[in-house]
Amino acid sequence: MGTMAQPDPEGTRRTVSYTAKSISVLEGLEAVRKRPGMYIGSTDGRGLHHLVWEVVDNAVDEHLAGHATKITVTIRTDGAVEVIDNGRGIPVEKHPRERKPAVEVVLTKLHAGGKFDQQSYAVSGGLHGVGVSVVNALSRKTEVEVVRDGKRHAISFARGKRKKALEVIGRAKRTGTTVRFWPDEEIFDEVLFDDDVVLTRLRETCLLNPGLRIDFSDERTGRKETFEFRKGLADFVNDLLGDDEAVLSKPVIVSRSEVVHDRSLACDIGVNWQAVGFDERVRSYVNIIRTADGGAHEEGFRKAITGTLNRWGEQNKGFKKGEPRLTGDAIREGMVGVISVKMPDPQFEGQTKGKLGSAIMRGFVERTVNEALSEWLDSNPTLGRKIIKKAQVSAKAHEAARQARDLTRRKGILDTQSAGLPGKLSDCSSRNPEESELYVVEGDSAGGSSKLARDRHTQAILPLRGKVLNVEKAQLRRALANAEIQNLIKAIGTGIGDDFDYAKLRYHKIAILSDADVDGGHITTLLLTFFYRLMPKLVDGGHLYIAQPPLYQLRKGTKSFYAMNDGERDRLLKTEFKGQVNVDIARFKGLGEMDAEQLWSTTMDPAQRTLLRVTIDHAERAEQVFALLMGESAADRREWIEANARYAENIDA
Repeated sequence: MGTMAQPDPEGTRRTVSYTAKSISVLEGLEAVRKRPGMYIGSTDGRGLHHLVWEVVDNAVDEHLAGHATKITVTIRTDGAVEVIDNGRGIPVEKHPRERKPAVEVVLTKLHAGGKFDQQSYAVSGGLHGVGVSVVNALSRKTEVEVVRDGKRHAISFARGKRKKALEVIGRAKRTGTTVRFWPDEEIFDEVLFDDDVVLTRLRETCLLNPGLRIDFSDERTGRKETFEFRKGLADFVNDLLGDDEAVLSKPVIVSRSEVVHDRSLACDIGVNWQAVGFDERVRSYVNIIRTADGGAHEEGFRKAITGTLNRWGEQNKGFKKGEPRLTGDAIREGMVGVISVKMPDPQFEGQTKGKLGSAIMRGFVERTVNEALSEWLDSNPTLGRKIIKKAQVSAKAHEAARQARDLTRRKGILDTQSAGLPGKLSDCSSRNPEESELYVVEGDSAGGSSKLARDRHTQAILPLRGKVLNVEKAQLRRALANAEIQNLIKAIGTGIGDDFDYAKLRYHKIAILSDADVDGGHITTLLLTFFYRLMPKLVDGGHLYIAQPPLYQLRKGTKSFYAMNDGERDRLLKTEFKGQVNVDIARFKGLGEMDAEQLWSTTMDPAQRTLLRVTIDHAERAEQVFALLMGESAADRREWIEANARYAENIDA
């Protein structure tokens, strides 16, 4: 029988059991396959990877309970994912009410698990208790092996239903659980796991759990990685900083736990600031689960950081006479931090656990940071003044940016000739944003062709002259003074940054249309940087697309086909033009070479075109890539190019 130690309010330790009696059953599994999006968010790549997170989180729960030190994650060649932990093993004796082995109950009943009564697990990531049962329901096959009480037990399922009953298949030492699942192709758009996405999540998990080791391998590619960290949050904050110079030589670390209203709460926070940089990089977690949309713990942290620094600055000559208090935006500019809290029974918004709603954690984090940061500032006054000085510089930049935004707004309002819209915009006649599209087109000549090709009722055209400003390098004030960027902001209508207003979005599809060459790729990248930095909610909302014009036209006689790239050209030669000679292959050097009919039929006709939707599946990776490839550090960019040049294709020479 497995046991665990759990702290109580008096600071002593008591032992509780983890047996079949610990498994609480709330309801069945019927609706999962019918409406999978309710449980995993979507059936695209994000939902597919969510299955991995659910199984890994269960293994991490064993680590949090003090029983697992190692997790192995394997992507197999047959499409399965295998997760092995050396925890206690899921209980195998019969459940007292269900009259089935507890492991079968956990795999087939929604809301069945050892995490609802706060006895077997003090804190847990899989707190909704639907994790492994939903994985089972959405997999065409699931196999589970449990090593417990000196025996190896096995049970298997198919699409959520038991296929082979629990049986003992041998003897074994130690304890642990193996979960092996094959996602169902009938449920998911595509069953293809991304190594980088999985590795980023596993790395974060180890950074938040000092002493936990995770071994990863992909049998498809032979790729292997091992993660294990000893310093925890200090390692994590330094990892987020990367090569950026920091204001502090080492991060401020806050760690505290206490019992509030009979609930054991804990928070671990690490924070530093970039010496030169404007983007805020804060990652928050609840019971090791990433809360991408923040919530109560982030709100408490931000309020405490702002209030404590201002109070300390006023009391310790951090401000000159007459200087205003610092705003939260100014303090958070360049801030790099990790917030990790643990609590029983947290309340999330949605099954995918994107936002914490537990108000008790807001007050706990705010009080903890207020006290701990005040103590740190009193002990490190010189460093405290450095932080305040950094925030004051940011405040001046914020004020300059505000004035630039106000100026942009005034120009838009006073421009009566175009009612605030750019003169180069060829607008559509529809005033229904849901059916309206904006094509952002490279160059005036391509703009002319696209104006003739478009559906005037629903498609608007905005030609851009040359390459837009790289907003990753430029200050916001300079960016907003750029004519092409002003035209983009005016045409879209939402405003930028904190002023972004969804209600003013004039087009629900915004498509970048550039030449299919290196220069066109550069322009697309500059525009992606603009949208990611100044209009991230547009990307999050799924409104940004990249149009796909063809690179080649192949003709012979009456037969004519278009190819997007060299590979598609070669495939057409081997299929549609197999055995034929003297096939006319025309390479489009730019959009301007295509006539209106060609542009419409290949790129703009909704019935035939290909539009790639731009998504940010992993914000941290996007943040790092934009900062590296579009930022100030030429040395880092050169190093990356030298390391990855061998993977480049379609290079213009």
